[in-house]
Amino acid sequence: MGLGSESFQLLSKIATNDQHGENSPYFDGWKAYEKNPFHPTKNPHGVIQMGLAENQLCFDLIEEWIKNNPKASICTPEGMHNFREIANFQDYHGLPEFTSAMAKFMSKVRGGRVRFDPNRILMSGGATGANELIMFCLADPGDAFLVPTPYYPGFVRDLCWRTKVQLIPVHCDSSNNFKITREALEVAYNKAQEDNINVKGLIITNPSNPLGTTLDKETLRSLISFINEKTIHLVCDEIYAATVFTSPTYVSVSEVIQEMNCNLDLIHIIYSLSKDLGFPGFRVGIVYSYNDQVVNCGRKMSSFGLVSSQTQHMLASMLCDEKFVDKFLLESSRRLFKRHEKFKKGLEEVAVSRFPSNAGLFCWMNLKSLLKEDTIEEELKLWRVIINEVKLNVSPGSSFNCSEVGWFRVCIANIDDETVEVALKRIREFIGKETKKKVEQVKRWQPNLRLSFTSRKLDETILSPHNHIIISPHSPLVRAT
Repeated sequence: MGLGSESFQLLSKIATNDQHGENSPYFDGWKAYEKNPFHPTKNPHGVIQMGLAENQLCFDLIEEWIKNNPKASICTPEGMHNFREIANFQDYHGLPEFTSAMAKFMSKVRGGRVRFDPNRILMSGGATGANELIMFCLADPGDAFLVPTPYYPGFVRDLCWRTKVQLIPVHCDSSNNFKITREALEVAYNKAQEDNINVKGLIITNPSNPLGTTLDKETLRSLISFINEKTIHLVCDEIYAATVFTSPTYVSVSEVIQEMNCNLDLIHIIYSLSKDLGFPGFRVGIVYSYNDQVVNCGRKMSSFGLVSSQTQHMLASMLCDEKFVDKFLLESSRRLFKRHEKFKKGLEEVAVSRFPSNAGLFCWMNLKSLLKEDTIEEELKLWRVIINEVKLNVSPGSSFNCSEVGWFRVCIANIDDETVEVALKRIREFIGKETKKKVEQVKRWQPNLRLSFTSRKLDETILSPHNHIIISPHSPLVRAT
C-alpha cells in the first residue's frame, strides 16, 4: 500500500527522504541480481553477482575449525554449560575475552608492529554501524568530512543518512595512480572554507575500496600532518587490512603515529571482521579511538548496535587460537593472490586492463575504450548493457564518485572457481563482439575516405582567409561523414 501525501506527513524526515543512497547504480546492480540470480544448473543464464565485496574463499577453514571446536558455541552439547552465563544481559563494554582477542587479532593483522588496548575497542553492528557511530561522536548536522575519490558508495548511507554530515570529495585520478596529494586536500578544504562549510575531518580507506591498493608511509605521514595542522579528525577505515596478498606490505595509521609527533585525540580506526574473515553476517564492527572522550561517548552509543554475546563468545575462542589464525591469514592471502591472478590473465586475453592492486576482494577494470564518448551517461549506458545483456553485476566508477569515466569495480572473491570461469567467458564474448563491431565499422567507412583534393573541382575545396582548407558541403568527405 503506497503512502499518500497525508500519510507521508505523519512520518519523520529520515523516513521520507531519499538520502539513503539506494537510488545509486551501485545498489541497482544488486536488485538486478536479486531478480535473476545465476545458478550453474537452475539458472545458468542469470546475473552473476560481482558487485558484492565478500570474502568466501576460506569458508572451508572456518567450517573445519567449528567442527573441531564444538565447545566454542553455546548451542552444542559440548558448549551448553556456558549457555546461561552468555545468554544473560551483557553490558556495552563487551565480553572481556572478546575485546582482548580482538585487540590481539588486530595487532597480528598489522604484522605485530603495533599493540591495541582492549579498553579502547567499541563494538557496533558491522562497519556500517561503526562508521555512523564515529560520525555521531565527531560531527554535527551540516558538518563535513573530506573523502578521497574514488570511494565506497555506501559511505553516503553509513556516514550521512542519519547524521546529516556532508561528504566533500577530494578528487584523485589515474595520472598519478589515484594518489592522495596534499595539493588535492588543500583545494577541497579551501573550497569548503569559502562555502562556509565546517570541515571536521578526513576519512580514508586503507586498503582502498575500490582500487585495492594500500597507502605507503609517506602518504600516511602527509595525511596525518595535514589533519594535525588543520586540527581536524582522521578516520581510517581499515576493514580490508588482512586482504593484502602481495607486496608492498600493509601499513596501518596506528603504526605511523608511533613515529610522529601528532595529536592522538584526532586519530580513529574503523575495523570489522566482514572482509578479513568473511563474516559480514555476524555484524562485527569496531571503532578504535585514541580519544578518551570518543571512547566514553561511543561506548554509550554502542548500546544501539552491539555484537550479540553468542557471537562474541564464539569469536573470542576462534581468535585466541593462534595456530588457526596464522594458518587462516596465510592461506587467505594465498587464495586471494591466486584468484586475482586468474582474473587478471582472463582480462589480458581480451586486452582489458585493470588497475594494479595488492589487496582487496575486487579489481578496478578499465573499459574506457568501449565508450563512444567520455561521459558518465555513456559509462552508465555501457553498464546497463553489462548488467542486462552480459548478465554481470559490476559497479560503474561513477557510483564511486570517480573523476574519470570508464572504470568498473568487479568483485571476485564471493564466487567459486567455476562461476569465475563463466564470468570470464561472458566478458571475452562481450569484448570480442564489441571489437568485431568496431572493425566492421572501420571497414565500412574506409572506401568512402579515399579522397584526393588535387583531382577535385575547385568548388570542393575552399581556402579560408588564413589559408586553412575548408571542405565544401558538396565534398565526398562530407557525404561520407
